[in-house]
Parts: sequence; C-alpha cells; structure tokens
Amino acid sequence: MTEQTSPTPPQTLLLVDDEPSILSALRRLFRPCGYRILTSESGAGGLELLAKEDVDLVISDMRMPEMDGAQFLEQVRTGWPRIIRILLTGYADITSTVNAINKGEIYRYVSKPWDDHDIVLMVRDALQSQRLRSENARLLALTQNQNEELKALNSSLEARVQERTAELEQVNGFLNLANDTLKQSFLVSIKVFSTLLELREGSAGGHARRVADLSRKLAIQLELDAKAQQDIFIAGLLHDIGKIGFSDAMFAKPVPKLTSEELSRYRKHSIAGASALLPLADLKSAADLIRAHHERFDGQGFPDALQGLGIPLGARILAVANDYDGLQIGTLSEKRFTADDARMLLVKSRGKRYCPTVVDALVELLGRPRDEAGQEKEVPVDQLKIGMVLARDLLARDGALLLATDYVLDATLVREIQAYAKRESLPLVLHVRNHSKQR
Repeated sequence: MTEQTSPTPPQTLLLVDDEPSILSALRRLFRPCGYRILTSESGAGGLELLAKEDVDLVISDMRMPEMDGAQFLEQVRTGWPRIIRILLTGYADITSTVNAINKGEIYRYVSKPWDDHDIVLMVRDALQSQRLRSENARLLALTQNQNEELKALNSSLEARVQERTAELEQVNGFLNLANDTLKQSFLVSIKVFSTLLELREGSAGGHARRVADLSRKLAIQLELDAKAQQDIFIAGLLHDIGKIGFSDAMFAKPVPKLTSEELSRYRKHSIAGASALLPLADLKSAADLIRAHHERFDGQGFPDALQGLGIPLGARILAVANDYDGLQIGTLSEKRFTADDARMLLVKSRGKRYCPTVVDALVELLGRPRDEAGQEKEVPVDQLKIGMVLARDLLARDGALLLATDYVLDATLVREIQAYAKRESLPLVLHVRNHSKQR
C-alpha cells in the first residue's frame, strides 16, 4: 500500500482528430495512465474546449478539414502558451510538418502509426517536465516574496532595536547610580534580565514580577529560611526565561489556543529555562525550581512527571503563584478571571494540580488586610526622604524596571528620581516603607 497523501488533481490531455477511431484508440491508450481525457473532432471544437477547461497537453492530428493541425496548434500557442503541443502526422508532408514546428512551436511530432510505448513515455516525460517548471517558478516566486518580507522585517527590527536600546540606556543610567551593595546589584540585574522578556510585544507586562513577589510572600508565610525565600524570588523572576525564543504570535496566544507543534515547544520551556541558568552556580537552586514549576501534585505535569512531595516545595509555590496570575491575565485560558475566581479555581484543584499546603497558604495570605505586611504608604516624588525603602518596583512608562523593591534611597537617588519625574513630566507617587520595616 502506498502512503496516503493530499490528492493531486489529474493532468488533462486534449486529443484532436477528425477520425473517431483515432480518438478512441488514443483514449484507450492514455486512460489507464490516470489522465483526464478530453476529445474533439475538429480544431474549432478543440479551441472551444480550451476556453472552458484547464488543459496540460494537446495532441493534434495534422490533416483535418477547415483547420489543419499546424493552424490549430499555432492558435493554441498564441492563446495558451503554457500547454504542451504534440503533432500527429500520417503522411509524408515535410512542408506542413515544418510549418507546424515553426508556427505552433510543438514539443514533438509523432508519425502514424505510432508506437504505443513510445508515445506514452513521451507524454509522461513532457508532463513531468512541465510540472517541474511550474514548481520551480512557484518556488522562485515564493523565495522572492520571502526575501521581500525579510527585508521589511529587518527594517522593522532595526527600528525596534533602536527603541529598545534607548529604553535600556535609560535603565542602565539608573543602575549605574544604584550599585551600593553587591547583593542589591545581583538582585537588580536579575530583575532587569526578567524585564527583557516583558518588553516583547504581546507579553503580559509585569507577570514575572508579580509571580516573584507572590512566591516570596508565600515562602515567608510557610516560614522558609532566607536562602529559600531568595531562591524562590529569583526563580519567579526568571521562570519564563525559556520562552525567550517564542514568536510574538505564540506569546499572544493562551495555552488552549496553541497548535500541537506550539504546545510541544511550550512544554519544553521549563527545561530550556533551567538549562540557560546552569552555568551560573549561584542560580542552580533557582534553576531546579524553574525546571519543576509546571509539575502537578497528582503527577500529571511536565517535564519529569514528579508527584506530591517529590516536587521541590519552591516549585510547588511557584506553580500556584504563576497560575494565580496567569488566570487573571489570560495566558492559561481564553477567559480572564477575576482575582476571586482565580483563587477559587486553585482551591478546586487543591491536592490534584496544586499542593494543598501552598493553596492553604495562598488563601490565608490573600485574606489578610492589605496594609498588614510592610506598612506601605504612598509618597509623592517631591516628598521623598533619605532612608525610605521602596516597597514596590519603580517602573518607567512602558514597564521597564528603573529601581527594584527593597532599595534604600540615599541623597543621590532621591535627586535622580525627582529629576527623572520632572524631565518626563510624570506625577510620580512611590510606594515606600520605613527602613526599620525592611525584610
């Protein structure tokens, strides 16, 4: 049995001869080859068929009343130059045959009586050559079109690179001022790296930061040590780093809308993200959490089908925080859920998809008054004071990170933030807390 492929329409032959017996013989000869066969007993009738039908090859007798084969094939060449033309000649009229070759530009001529095997091979070779020429022309046109699209894309990318470069230069200006401790520089660098993903068109801006913040709060709620809290926070910032090679179109789709090929690639992004961090020894623990953050408590997750307490606690925390935010921004479902609905969905999957302990911690955390953790307050930019601590990330208009949570403001930073707000004409209000409340 041959493998089933998408059907190709049969090629069409037009047979023209004023003798019905000749037409019948030719029809019997070619029909087993799988061609579609059209016949006409005159040149005029053949032209009428050509005006209505899509024909690939014409075989015409030379001697016919009213319009001979040379005249007929000349009109075929003029009206349908793509069609292959073959002449049947049954008498020794060299002049007429030469005339047909010159005016009709025929592919071949065949003397009567013909050899069945030879004429079948001739037609097959002619149609194969025609199909190859058509395919080459199609591929050439496709290549030219793709080259034009690539030129346009390169031009667009160049403009986008310039825009992103300008944004990153602004971010770097702030980072150069905020290099007071090695620990702060390390965390801010990771946050900036995470922000690069969110500069992609179609991505959900702020998702990584929200996941990281909620994961850290859950780690605190579950009384994990400081090292584990930091690893979970970093893993939250970088949990989607394996998606950096995704196309803009793929970024814009919720998971249920992905094609099978896209879904296969999506299911590998946690491995890709973890692998990207392996060369950095300080991020090995975070890399392990990133690899496992799509595992399910019931063992139906990926990439390693881990189950229950076999999944690292940090990854179980990351899974809850990631899906809680993903349900609200529309990356996990075609519908965007409210915060309350997202929490209810996680509770329904408690013990199945999600770790019960982590879900319970989320419910307790979300039920607290908003001002319980950290005593945040809003301060206009012109009222900033030395020693205040940022309670939330300071972001530019487009979502780019300027300063990270937990920065302690000194005199230089206060001046630079105020100068930035004045330069950009922004009525900035910052979320801060007292230094004594810093974690």
